[in-house]
Amino acid sequence: MTTSAETLEFQSEARQLLQLMIHSIYSNKDTFLRELVSNASDALDKLRLEAFRDKELQADTDDLHIEIDTDPENRTLTVRDNGIGMSRDDVVALIGTIAKSGTAEFLKKLKETKDSAASQDLIGQFGIGFYASFMVADKVTLLTRHAGSDEGVRWESEGEGTYTIETVPDLPQGTSVVLHLKPEDTEDQLFDYTSATKIKQIVKKYSDFITWPIRMTEGEEVVTVNSMKALWARSSSDVTEDEYNEFYKHVAHDWNDPLETIRLQAEGTFEYQALLFLPAHAPLDLFMRERKRGVQLYVKRVFIMDDCEALMPEYLRFVKGVVDAQDLSLNVSREILQQDRQIQLIRRRLVKKVLSTVKTLMADENPDKYETFWKEFGRAVKEGLLDDFENRTAILDICSFASTNDPEKLTSLREYVERMKDGQEHIYYLTGESRQSIENSPHLEAFQAKGYEVLVLTDPIDEMWVDSVPGFEEKQFQSVAKGEVELDDTSDEQKEEFSGLLTWLTTSLAEQVKEVRLSTRLTTSPACIVGDTNDVTPTLEKMYRAMGQEMPQIKRILELNPGHPLVSGLRDAFASQGENDGLAETAELLYGMALLAEGGELGDPARFTKLLATHLQKTL
Repeated sequence: MTTSAETLEFQSEARQLLQLMIHSIYSNKDTFLRELVSNASDALDKLRLEAFRDKELQADTDDLHIEIDTDPENRTLTVRDNGIGMSRDDVVALIGTIAKSGTAEFLKKLKETKDSAASQDLIGQFGIGFYASFMVADKVTLLTRHAGSDEGVRWESEGEGTYTIETVPDLPQGTSVVLHLKPEDTEDQLFDYTSATKIKQIVKKYSDFITWPIRMTEGEEVVTVNSMKALWARSSSDVTEDEYNEFYKHVAHDWNDPLETIRLQAEGTFEYQALLFLPAHAPLDLFMRERKRGVQLYVKRVFIMDDCEALMPEYLRFVKGVVDAQDLSLNVSREILQQDRQIQLIRRRLVKKVLSTVKTLMADENPDKYETFWKEFGRAVKEGLLDDFENRTAILDICSFASTNDPEKLTSLREYVERMKDGQEHIYYLTGESRQSIENSPHLEAFQAKGYEVLVLTDPIDEMWVDSVPGFEEKQFQSVAKGEVELDDTSDEQKEEFSGLLTWLTTSLAEQVKEVRLSTRLTTSPACIVGDTNDVTPTLEKMYRAMGQEMPQIKRILELNPGHPLVSGLRDAFASQGENDGLAETAELLYGMALLAEGGELGDPARFTKLLATHLQKTL
């Protein structure tokens, strides 16, 4: 018995994506078939794996394949597989709703993008799979039955915001997608997709490497139209750049070419082959909690799992590709893989290869590739400085940072060290929320005056790694806003002149600061606030609080510029008048000004404003 068809609405994000596909802002419409074949291949992989793990599964695995049928008379194209199939809930979850991370952000960016080429680029980053069908079809019918289930499902939509779904009996195992094709329109890159010649041409171009047979019927004969050769098992001299690009698009579900291709092969104690890719764009979910890593694991050409976390560390989660191990058991779980010695050794080799590849991009005569890589993935790579101690030096070697040396061009640490002044012992840096706030910081004044280069670190991750990484090339990292900086010697005479004022200010401002001292890092500002060498920075403290972590109050140090008229005037006033309310208010204002200069927040803005107004009034 067939149940009555139920009409449901697409989730709003799915509806918007459908409209994009229907109005076809993506010019290369041939790729719809690559997406459907890729989905069918995934379904076959999943069935073989499930049947291996569940011996009770009632599923036919004797002749797993993909079939493509063209019907010129009825203008339909059908892509059929006998893979894992879907239940009714699967269909609603996978097609009626887009659960993919970053969908909302993707659509927001797409709305903001007026340029057609940029829009296509964004679509490529997202990878919209099944929805690509609506570029070439004005109606799509999907018939599917999950392996081991008695009931099948029929789904149909014209892409106008709703779809119908019903339970049907007697469907074969797997999934059939029937496209009711739009009229041919070659000017709009909409070709005759009922032409067997055209379909074979598309399969050869985009899906030749699929390891399952893709079959078509020609007259009385059934022919396999793909070579089925695993790309990673072929000699690199036999694989073209176009083939690598199409394979990347298959494994990454990306519509753009990769930035770089990486091949690795090991023989001996244990054997494996790896084909990895650096994407040209960061996925929209790169910094989202539910993100997945992108390396697939095969054992002897048999697909094992999609996002094998044991093969790639978190900070390289953007790397896509496949690893085919020869000596692992087919019956491996994620938990077993975490402890497997072979997997750990493979992982070490892969990481070193990826990092060395990026270093090669840095040294390349064409710097655009490296610049693209660092712009897209630099923030993620720097996470490795916190937990990958073995490769810390290699990671530092491929990092680039903004610095005071050039307002636009980034610098490597090696370049920084080469430019260091004679006698300079530290790599100086300053962290902050933006380059502008750092450049305006009083902490930089003496360093700029003396020509010292300072790294400008504005990524949130910078606040964390600089405290845990000891140095580079035997040069220690030194914050210009922490610890004591001796750029000039403070004379004993100066120390004596200011000792009374410093002692009084330390007592007067005891609730706000732990110490008041003279500074050698200031040239034009009267005062600045610095942290002790091992103190948490204000920005990091703010980040911890935002994450719900309790933080004890951290008192910092107020440094005074002895050459500034305001500071020398305060010294003279204290020497002649001693402690009084007016001077205490001036000290409070001086502290507040230093706090604001570094972008800090006043404890009592209303009181500060009132004191400032009173003191300004006295100058009139």
